Amino acid sequence: MPSLAQHLMANPVVSAVYEGLWRPTFTRIFSLGGPGTAEYDKAFTAYLARTGERQILDVACGPGLYTRRLAQHLTGDGRAIGLDFSPAMLARAVHKPHDRTTFIRGDAHHLPFPDDTFDTVACFAALYLIPDPLPVIDELVRVTRPGGEIAIFTSVQTAVSRIPGVQLVGRMTGYHFFGDDEITERLRQAGVSRIEQTIVDQGQFVLAHKDHS
Repeated sequence: MPSLAQHLMANPVVSAVYEGLWRPTFTRIFSLGGPGTAEYDKAFTAYLARTGERQILDVACGPGLYTRRLAQHLTGDGRAIGLDFSPAMLARAVHKPHDRTTFIRGDAHHLPFPDDTFDTVACFAALYLIPDPLPVIDELVRVTRPGGEIAIFTSVQTAVSRIPGVQLVGRMTGYHFFGDDEITERLRQAGVSRIEQTIVDQGQFVLAHKDHS
């Protein structure tokens, strides 16, 4: 069953204000306790957007903010594909095209791609809004080629998120606060052994490399 947050993301009004209002508000929430989230996010994205001829998948891409960033230095036949379940968000994404981006509608629980397709698979600021999110991690790993990278930016439990009022809002909206080891352990269960996790303010950045067979 879709969460309240998913219903909101499917709303054309919300999608229209996402870039200017919704996302900056969530960024400020992630940054409670320090300014590190925005700075680390910038560095993390810059690394993933490095020059090269790569195939990139941005899962739950929303209006394509990260998809366009990831595409900006691609070369040759390199391409960044943004996937989202919300038609309203995708309508915003295609409104600002980039010559190396493609946007498609799809379910993160059942990614419409063969195994071992992408060099980089990313899911930023979205996993905490998806009902039953852990199976999505299995899909991220499945479509990543051996030696490729899986990049995740999402929530993490902290002293702030453990405040009863914050927990209540999370339950009401379908927002999930991941435990410290919840993401990394699921990656290991999916067969990934090279994992780096950095907790910054109220969020976590995870970079994993899929093992060669």
